Amino acid sequence: MSEFQSIRYETEGRVARITLDRPERLNAIDLAMPQEIEAAVGRACADDDVHAIVLSGAGRAFCAGYDLIDFAQTKGENPGVQSMPWEPMLDYRFMHAATECYMSLWRCEKPTIAKVHGHAVAGGSDIALCCDLVVMAADAKIGYPPARVWGCPTTAMWTYRVGPVHAKRMMLTGDVIDGTEAHRIGLVNEAPPSEQLDATVDALVRRVASVPRAQLAMHKMVVNQVVDAMGLSNTQMLATLFDGMARHNPPGMAFKRRAETVGFKQAVQERDSGESIPQHPDELD
Repeated sequence: MSEFQSIRYETEGRVARITLDRPERLNAIDLAMPQEIEAAVGRACADDDVHAIVLSGAGRAFCAGYDLIDFAQTKGENPGVQSMPWEPMLDYRFMHAATECYMSLWRCEKPTIAKVHGHAVAGGSDIALCCDLVVMAADAKIGYPPARVWGCPTTAMWTYRVGPVHAKRMMLTGDVIDGTEAHRIGLVNEAPPSEQLDATVDALVRRVASVPRAQLAMHKMVVNQVVDAMGLSNTQMLATLFDGMARHNPPGMAFKRRAETVGFKQAVQERDSGESIPQHPDELD
């Protein structure tokens, strides 16, 4: 695969760089991006000159999640929203495929580092947290606001990274936190000032990439098998099923109708305001 639609891929010495490249949409996830991430990771893994992978976003943000213009605001069905009655396993097949693409960052034998600036929210946080290491600008934002309505993080990495205390806080509120707070709770590895983000990531990846490939692969495998033994695969299966439910239950369908009516930006602003969220589409009439 020599060209990509939604990402860029390049190498420099021992480092492969994958850049989410839809800056006009804050790198929001379209249908092509998950598969392209997986393909780029596969290319890096097959390159014996590459020892480490850096994942970043072009423009003003890392990734603003799934493209709600396509998936929420546009009227009618789409791959993430069916008409009723919906078919859960059809939805699961679609979302599980995306989750597996993101998890290529976790499962590949070479270390992956997410460089987060701007926002890494909703599906964008899923992608970032699949990386082995996360360096996040102190003023950047991360969180999963669709936990309030219309989503469940399918990669389910929150609990494995910060434990149930902080994971419950994030999932039960849908709060978004900055890099300083994310570092305090152990979600990310470093949170430098934004003007030092590039230098911090470059220093870290140089340090990692100086290690022989086999050493890196062995240590990553040892750590990952601990997380696998804690039930990551089963957790992701449940979370992906719940994500489909969250988009097709009455509150989820109410959010979709509201986004179609007033646009996704206003619908998201209302969802995240702290006011009571509609329980059923009929409440919007």
